[in-house]
Amino acid sequence: MQNKIICLGIESTAHTLGVGIVESNGNILANIRDSYIPPYGKGIHPAEAARHHALKMKETIQKAVKQAGIKLKDVNLIAFAQGPGMGPCLRTGAVAARTLALTLNKPLVGVNHLVAHIELGKLVTGATDPVVLIVSGGTTALAALTGDRYRILGETLDIAIGNCFDRFAREVGLHDPKHPWPGPVFDKVASKGTKYIELPYIVKGMDLSFSGLLTAALKKVKEGYKVEDVAYSLQETALAMITEVTERALAHTGKNELLLTGGFTRNMRLQNMLKTMVKDRDAKLHVTPPEYATDNGVMIAWLGILAYTHGITTKIEDSYVKQRWRIEEVEVTWVKEKQ
Repeated sequence: MQNKIICLGIESTAHTLGVGIVESNGNILANIRDSYIPPYGKGIHPAEAARHHALKMKETIQKAVKQAGIKLKDVNLIAFAQGPGMGPCLRTGAVAARTLALTLNKPLVGVNHLVAHIELGKLVTGATDPVVLIVSGGTTALAALTGDRYRILGETLDIAIGNCFDRFAREVGLHDPKHPWPGPVFDKVASKGTKYIELPYIVKGMDLSFSGLLTAALKKVKEGYKVEDVAYSLQETALAMITEVTERALAHTGKNELLLTGGFTRNMRLQNMLKTMVKDRDAKLHVTPPEYATDNGVMIAWLGILAYTHGITTKIEDSYVKQRWRIEEVEVTWVKEKQ
């Protein structure tokens, strides 16, 4: 095997089309993203997002190759997000990856989107054996390496934290034309709240439930409570729930590192709560930078390299998508648990 491998990774699990190019020494050469933005007040339509990805695929790949300062023929490996995610979006990325692999006669690796979040987070933050908190519009989960797998220690039983806040913002009509997604305007409105309103605190062992909390918050708005105070209360309650189970995960595993990743990572209130918690436990918080915490092609390329250099490739006939690919199903052959 040659000394240096250059991998091109394609991320297309949801609304983001990402193409990243990474070298096997961890050097990131390119990170290009192009996202499907749904009409205001609407969620992601899988077919429309997939259509966006198909239309933008060639251009996004070309931009990544140009940013990397290489030629497409210099790429040694093609990686793609095989799951979990939205079927039409995943299939668009898989088709592009297969086409590149066949055209360039290069090996192909299908990788797990969530494991990719973890491994890139470790690369860019220096975390070694952390408890991992993945928070985004579609995921809220705690994981940690046990043996040769990342095991889920706790997760949402219904909607994810990002989805919860976004849906609240849409339902009450929060909108900022500068931001196509509701998250930033929700954060801004919540920061103006001054009165805490009692809402359901739903923690079930190590798992969380946000749908009932969302319903209760929307009911409070209909009852006449100020939107700012309800948003503030929703945020405080939901993030306290997450912090509680995260602290329990650290205590259970005995690990002294916490890695925060996923698109919701940018929420500063969550970061501050976690910082306070890990300080009390004499642990360290690693926060993945925004450009690598949100969905991106770099994380797919980096995991592709880790998998390929440890003997894992994907045959074309096996490159079907896995919409519900669980993180525990992935054998992590490239990492050994810290003793």
